[in-house]
Amino acid sequence: MNNFEYCCPTHVVFGKGTIARLSELIDRNKKIMMIYGGGSIMKNGVYNQVKQALEGFNVIEFGGIEPNPKYETCMKAVEIIKREGVEFLLSVGGGSTLDATKFISIASKYNGEDAYDAIMIREEPIKESIPLGDVITLPATGSEMNNGGVISRLATDEKLPFHNDLVYPKFSIIDPEVTFSLPTKQTINGIVDTFVHVMEQYCTYDVNTPLQDGWALTIFKTLIEEAPKVLSNPTDYDARANIFWCATCGLNYWISLGAVQDWATHMIGHELTAFYGIDHGQSLAIVLPRLLKNQKVSKSKKLAKLAREVFGATEPVDLKAADIAIENIEKFFNSIGMKTKLSDYEIEAQDAAEKVRARFAKRNTALGEKLAITADTAYDILIEC
Repeated sequence: MNNFEYCCPTHVVFGKGTIARLSELIDRNKKIMMIYGGGSIMKNGVYNQVKQALEGFNVIEFGGIEPNPKYETCMKAVEIIKREGVEFLLSVGGGSTLDATKFISIASKYNGEDAYDAIMIREEPIKESIPLGDVITLPATGSEMNNGGVISRLATDEKLPFHNDLVYPKFSIIDPEVTFSLPTKQTINGIVDTFVHVMEQYCTYDVNTPLQDGWALTIFKTLIEEAPKVLSNPTDYDARANIFWCATCGLNYWISLGAVQDWATHMIGHELTAFYGIDHGQSLAIVLPRLLKNQKVSKSKKLAKLAREVFGATEPVDLKAADIAIENIEKFFNSIGMKTKLSDYEIEAQDAAEKVRARFAKRNTALGEKLAITADTAYDILIEC
């Protein structure tokens, strides 16, 4: 096991009726900006629950955060925050809203000309932020218990991640009941996103982390078991709760502690979203099976373990068992209604492969746990997608 440090200051409040706890978690004397997306919280009752919980608080609102949050939108919020003297940010919505809120938190303390370039490209050490908390309404990104986010920029067709310990939420309220009304597409995207988050941290090479591997494999099993229940009965509270906690634990860093991580599927997937506008979950489902085939030899032991412990394979040869794992992962995605080919979205593989190769070549990109996925490797993977 590799050396590691871990500190997560987020206070998690999980369960039914927990939105009412907001009044206990935020200082009544702070000026609050409530940040949300396109209006789904108005339809599912979350907005009213939040407003009721914060009755008497000094709250201003900022709506319109996109499913792939845009830098340009975030900076509009930053302008208001600086003008109005906002002291606390409350994200109400899914992971995209929370990612945007995290970016806004540190961008509000940056006084240079281009916050995107500073935070996302140059990775300047921003040392101040506006504290934030969240009511998370979509199990997917795991942003509710980590220090990262992903932001897109319209002007350059970019989608990049950032991390900063200052953006760990002070608290995260997770009420599985608010997911009952999620559109099926969003539920499926979230399940796939969670599955791939875990793959990025688990499916590398062994450094003797049996506990972390066991946690990862159990998340896979739980997703596979609970997904059909949620899709057949959207108001199954227990299934919704299990899916949500899988999403949170899928990217709160527990399963990666002391282990080795990949994240190449995400970085390639981000480019597909940036160029073609497909959903994040859709991009991951397209890339993962082909990336695993491309990198099968180096990942064979972890894939074989997954095949045997999750999918019940009895194949003794690791490389053959790895094929079984890859095949069953794609079958699982398809079984819950997720398409896994570029052509399913009317995207030409050649066009995608060339665009991503050119961008990665310009950046001298090297991805994966062994930095083996170069611009040319990404091209080879996407051609097969």
